[in-house]
Amino acid sequence: MTTASKIPATIVTGFLGAGKTTLIRNLIAHAGGRRIALIVNEFGDMGFDGALLDGCADPACAADEVVELTNGCICCTVADDFLPTMEKLLDRDTPPDHIVIETSGLALPQPLVRAFSWPGVKTRVTVDGVITVLDAAALAEGRIALDEAALAAQRAADAALDHDSPVEELFHDQLACADLVVLNKADLVGDEALERVRAHIAGDVRPTVHVVAAEKGFLPVDVLLGRGAAAEDDLAARHAHHHHHDHDDDDHDDDHDDDHDHDHHHHDDFESFILDVASFVSLKDAEARVLAAIARPGVLRIKGAVAVAGKPAPAMVQAVGPRVEAWFAAGAAAPGRLVVIGLKGLDRAGVESALAAAAA
Repeated sequence: MTTASKIPATIVTGFLGAGKTTLIRNLIAHAGGRRIALIVNEFGDMGFDGALLDGCADPACAADEVVELTNGCICCTVADDFLPTMEKLLDRDTPPDHIVIETSGLALPQPLVRAFSWPGVKTRVTVDGVITVLDAAALAEGRIALDEAALAAQRAADAALDHDSPVEELFHDQLACADLVVLNKADLVGDEALERVRAHIAGDVRPTVHVVAAEKGFLPVDVLLGRGAAAEDDLAARHAHHHHHDHDDDDHDDDHDDDHDHDHHHHDDFESFILDVASFVSLKDAEARVLAAIARPGVLRIKGAVAVAGKPAPAMVQAVGPRVEAWFAAGAAAPGRLVVIGLKGLDRAGVESALAAAAA
């Protein structure tokens, strides 16, 4: 089967809080009649972004089908979870016109691209493009997307972390695999700062890759889809810091075993847990307490749905680095639970203490 006759799949990657979900929500809202199947991957036991996309109470945001994987990074579960999901999508009576895969912010994109070379998938789907979304505002401030003080505290607590930080490795790997780099939140930085960001990432981006700026995750659908990259046939050019194979291996079982073992080592750099929280006094109270919690050493992101005293609708909360966003959402599920994602050994007690003070 030629590439033109295969179903195209777009992989959206990027670090926590860069704006992947917003970009995909805009894409689906302006899909122009395309039947888009969406696979959302979450790090942790409680899904969030799938609910945001499929149950956001906005009919324009509803995908043709949303499949949410919640048992770890896609890079660690391609054979056990992702591939069967793909096969089920492809076997539907009416297959999708396009498949969009949102990876966890902690996922390596290369193993996922490699999975498209597996029998049963390669003849039916092609990777139309890998889109890497970056937080331009954070990069302009000299950060990737996290508090550098938290990283320094983690290094001080663990003598084994004398190598490049796992976050920095992920950042370079996600850029190395990209067919399109989106500098999101460009409206928060000036032109000069944006050019500095472009120069900063230039060494990690392949010469043929386009780098585009976006505000609030909006880009024309034709910029995002229809790139025809066939990335699964071009892995040699997408060098990753975590990829140690020096030659192509036709034995897919052996290849998976190597990647599975290695990527679980990468996965072990991070941890996540769910906290049950009491209702907050107000939306501002929720923002303030979550901001205090994310400032604890090792914490990268906090997100979920919470209750606010006297309000019938729960509130969605997303926090990454020094920024917290909170808004009321009638369709939010499981209010009163927050997912905390961070570096292994993060200050869980400090997070719990900061959030507990918010009880109404």
